[in-house]
Amino acid sequence: MSASAITPLPSSFLDALRSVFPPGRLLAEAAHLAAYESDGLTAFAVMPRAVVIPETQDEVIAAVQACAAHGVPFVARGSGTSLSGGSVPVERGIVIALNRLNKILRLDAAQRLCVVEPGVVNLQVTRAAMEYGLIYAPDPSSQQICTIGGNVAFNAGGAHCLKYGMTSNHVIGMKCVLATGEVVALGSESMEAAGPDVTGLFTGSEGLFGIALEITLRLIPRVECYHTVMASYASTEAAGDAVAAVVASGLLPGAMEIMDRLAMDAAEAAVHAGYPPQAAAMLIVELEGPRDQVAVEREQLSAIISTSGAQTAHVARNDDERLKIWKGRKSAFSAVGRLSPDFIVQDGVVPRRRLGEALRGIAEIAKRHALRIANVFHAGDGNLHPLIMYDGRDPGAYERAEEAAAEILRLCTGMGGSITGEHGVGMEKKAFLPDMFAPADIAMMHRIRQAFDPQEIANPGKMFPDAEAPALRQHGLHPLEAAGVLSRE
Repeated sequence: MSASAITPLPSSFLDALRSVFPPGRLLAEAAHLAAYESDGLTAFAVMPRAVVIPETQDEVIAAVQACAAHGVPFVARGSGTSLSGGSVPVERGIVIALNRLNKILRLDAAQRLCVVEPGVVNLQVTRAAMEYGLIYAPDPSSQQICTIGGNVAFNAGGAHCLKYGMTSNHVIGMKCVLATGEVVALGSESMEAAGPDVTGLFTGSEGLFGIALEITLRLIPRVECYHTVMASYASTEAAGDAVAAVVASGLLPGAMEIMDRLAMDAAEAAVHAGYPPQAAAMLIVELEGPRDQVAVEREQLSAIISTSGAQTAHVARNDDERLKIWKGRKSAFSAVGRLSPDFIVQDGVVPRRRLGEALRGIAEIAKRHALRIANVFHAGDGNLHPLIMYDGRDPGAYERAEEAAAEILRLCTGMGGSITGEHGVGMEKKAFLPDMFAPADIAMMHRIRQAFDPQEIANPGKMFPDAEAPALRQHGLHPLEAAGVLSRE
């Protein structure tokens, strides 16, 4: 659709925005809007009608209230690192860019909590907390740039979610502006809050309910001791079997990650992490905790690795070596750009016991579609991140890559897994939602969404298949009661 064919934003709506945002923070020129047309999944690109850049919570609220009053869709955006098209704009709507709401409002070391605005970068929280001997546990690969608001929207995980859980396990309260313009408080500063866990419901809602303005995070004590092992294997299946052996032993490492040869080559070229040069796959296992506990567990882990068929096993000798190992792992996605001009990152989950089977299936899919697929994944919880490489200049290459991505997702659900572990459904995976959920389940999800956003103006077009949302017809009930979230009994 050409720009001239798009219905312009109502003049009264633009007047409402101009009354809040000066020209430098209300963008409408194509050259300015182009920077916001896609996120980390560049296969989807939509030019928004305008972008507003609030600097205060009140400005965010005013923008949402203007959208609600005029029925204009909006998409909240942080650093745009979503890999599922979750922050792609809506053609007839606006983007509310949250990067300037980047203040740590309070850090209470005694209560082990931190209150932040949505534009605070993930790693910034841990850096602030380390002064008090604390850290913020969720550590997605993009933690040096991704924002807490985005982490909340997509329930981000990271390498250490095996031991510490996802973002939802570390968010205990929020102040939000719902899509209706209403400002609400969810949860509390207590870990023992009573009643429905609406905070947990909001976390992972992919921006379909509204925007978090303040987020209360749980901090944990800084780890006393690490023991990081890098083991190499002749196949990804062997590395996957080693993961199953570690889990079966009763050990709970802080992290377990696998990289295959393609991923290692890319990361090694980028950061020179010292990865084994001949191995088909590498397993990173990191134990962490009190020094005495790790001393016992490292002996147990060593015995498991030695009987798992590992070709080599190297223990990080110091913090610098450990950080270099992790730098290579966390740069793997971007480093694959050295091997291919274009790639799709998938995000399926399979049961740990079927990791080897899943990796064999992915190899067969790559061969069938004449594509290269690099594998990087959170092995501890079965969260696969196949990187499907293609050259968008070749006719039909993108279509083959998309077909391969679809087959990988169906491989995961066929094994009893999930279409997403931490990247979200977004634009990319919404057609696969019926592979996991029955129509009645999806209808319930729609009803809950409409309870928070009756007009469906918050990040529309994401998560749900393209069918129209069922109407709420439970007259006389509060929307949250109709959705089954709230009970007045």
